[in-house]
Amino acid sequence: MNSTLKITLLGTGTSLGVPIIGCDCPVCNSKDPRDNRLRSSALVEWKNQVFLIDAGPDFRQQMLRTSVRKIDAILLTHEHKDHVSGLDDIRALNFLLRKPIDIYAEKRVQDSIRKNFAYVFSMIQYPGIPQMNLHQISPGSFEINGLKIITIRAFHYKLPILGFRFGDFTYISDTNYIPPEQMAKISGTRILVLNALRWEAHLSHNSIPEAIKLIQEIKPERTYLTHLSHQAGKYEDLIKELPAGVEPGYDGLVIYL
Repeated sequence: MNSTLKITLLGTGTSLGVPIIGCDCPVCNSKDPRDNRLRSSALVEWKNQVFLIDAGPDFRQQMLRTSVRKIDAILLTHEHKDHVSGLDDIRALNFLLRKPIDIYAEKRVQDSIRKNFAYVFSMIQYPGIPQMNLHQISPGSFEINGLKIITIRAFHYKLPILGFRFGDFTYISDTNYIPPEQMAKISGTRILVLNALRWEAHLSHNSIPEAIKLIQEIKPERTYLTHLSHQAGKYEDLIKELPAGVEPGYDGLVIYL
């Protein structure tokens, strides 16, 4: 892939976001905009094409503040609500583009979408419902309009999820285990976005120390941490504690590759 990739981190927070409702901790009360984190999502732009990774409950707000007017495809990592519940809001793009949106996901994730958005797939089509074209993917690789995307199998505790590699860029969220044979797919990545929930261990997410250990194995040029909770600390403190080449991601961060 020789053309430039533009990656925008639309959201870098956990399923609760930051600040958390009702929390008065220093992070949730921070005035630094880098400490305000919507649910995790990223935008990848290549050759005038726009690809979205995950569409959680903040999808509408993320699209508005980034001035997105088209999406060529949505890639889903897994079926949890903080990654898919914004799909109803693709209606605005359906109206704008006058066509359905292509959505790429594993069969299990597609089944969940059909269940949770049953009105979209009903025999009786209510006017104005979201229009989706579901495309099944699996660990391996697939192509969209000339762009090869490698899928990486990872595990969110016991739930299989997918990470995505676009050329020299790899995005993996919501994991605490990547099998060795899948780690080989990440080798040579220059830019990595990887989840790191907090400093303490967690059942289904990388802790920051666990993420750093993975990064030391992968050896990318630069890594941005995502899916950060308020327990990770303030951006200004966290960036001082991370090793060289590793930074906390933040909403609105733009990366060119």
